[in-house]
Amino acid sequence: MILNLIHLPNFQKLVSMSLKELFEKVQDGSLRTYRPKSDSRFHRDFEVDLEGDIMEWYDNNPDTILSESIYSQGISHSDKAEISILLAKWCSFSEWRCWEARLFLYVEPSLNYSISNTNDFLNFSLWNNFHSCLSKTDKKSYSESVVLDWMKRREELGETMEPSEDPRILPTMNSHSNSSELLHIFLNNFDSEDVGLLIGREYLEYESWTLNGNFLYEGGTVNND
Repeated sequence: MILNLIHLPNFQKLVSMSLKELFEKVQDGSLRTYRPKSDSRFHRDFEVDLEGDIMEWYDNNPDTILSESIYSQGISHSDKAEISILLAKWCSFSEWRCWEARLFLYVEPSLNYSISNTNDFLNFSLWNNFHSCLSKTDKKSYSESVVLDWMKRREELGETMEPSEDPRILPTMNSHSNSSELLHIFLNNFDSEDVGLLIGREYLEYESWTLNGNFLYEGGTVNND
């Protein structure tokens, strides 16, 4: 699962530009003025990689009308979503990634309902609800609750919690602690109308990615509802 916090005003500016202006800004380096300052505690895609991907998209879509913006193009939903995702990542403050199996540990105990399958994690409403739950607890308490829940689940499965019997116990415990703390920090920054949540995962079709619950081929409308 891949989550990004997006600076919405800059994203809206980029998707509203004509493609000619957009690609010229990539080529002369001025697009970098639209990139928000990163949160050093998190990774995000490098400028040079995204610039290369944007220009590759241009090479692969020769039938675009350069005088028009992305959402005015007569191209497929997939192609519109692909370039929109690249521009959203360009406007990202920070990125948080996690194996989907671990998300059940980090998210489900805080919600008042069960998560039926990993596709539920693609729903903006789930993350919005989870964000509200996290706002009621501090980072340390949340992280400790995740680790305790993980220990309880292992014991219920009859798995050992003795490091001498399983050398992976302590590294896994530290991993859960660090990842959950970062998730708390990450979502704690999702607290402004200027910040959006980009939701996707590796190998997910472009048209299935969302920004604040909106598909990225539908015109770039973003909100925090």
